[in-house]
Amino acid sequence: MPEPQCQKHPFIAIGNRLKGIPEVLTLGLKPNFRDYSVKERDLIIQTPHILYPTLNYAQFFTTMGKQIFPSLETYLYSDEKIKQSTLFYMLGILHPHTKFYYHLHHQDIQKEFSFPFIAKLPRSSSQGRGVFLIHDSNELSSYLALTNIAYIQEYIPHEQDIRVILINYEPVLAYWRIKSEDSFKTNIAQGGQISFKEIPQAAIDTAILAARKCKFNDVGIDILPFRQKYYVIEANMKYGRTGLTMKNMVLKDILRQRLIDNKIFV
Repeated sequence: MPEPQCQKHPFIAIGNRLKGIPEVLTLGLKPNFRDYSVKERDLIIQTPHILYPTLNYAQFFTTMGKQIFPSLETYLYSDEKIKQSTLFYMLGILHPHTKFYYHLHHQDIQKEFSFPFIAKLPRSSSQGRGVFLIHDSNELSSYLALTNIAYIQEYIPHEQDIRVILINYEPVLAYWRIKSEDSFKTNIAQGGQISFKEIPQAAIDTAILAARKCKFNDVGIDILPFRQKYYVIEANMKYGRTGLTMKNMVLKDILRQRLIDNKIFV
């Protein structure tokens, strides 16, 4: 007699990140809950845990009292620069001086920030896209033409910063991101280079504390060391795999081992 599906796969996932792991039944994202089969719906309703619920379902499963991974907060603040900065300030996390301005207040930017400064698109600025170093009024005008809400941040001169990848608040990997000669950005997608040399423990500790305070449990935290302080720049829920690959680390294998060791739902 065939073994029941829920016993073959003790864990249920919606998103595809863990697809193919034998311990996980990945159902895939369906926009309407009733698009799932009756059997699938029963599995979702009965399980106390859901992996990668996606933003579509994370809040519903949380309301139902299910444990989810990643956390609801990890989804809610993903690619949300304004919300992240506000949260950092409210939680007392050291963060570069940052303000955002709605259209009617764009004229106040130069009253509060001196050139050069950083301007970002509040959304869709991952991998360094939508991030600008503003040197003068003309560049500011070009940036403001792209967005109604201006996200302005002080520019802290630096050649490199640190990415710390954490799963359930445990650091998996940390590395320097070193900017290329022709860019102010350290993002690997923008030509930045990776180095694993001498990562300060204080930077890793800062990332752990920030992730715990924000309840981001599947995240890459970017840390900028400056004058013996460690600034949290932003949280990246879609962190790259390049550093992991360079260390011969496979994220899916890391997650699977943590599932087996009962270190995901704790």
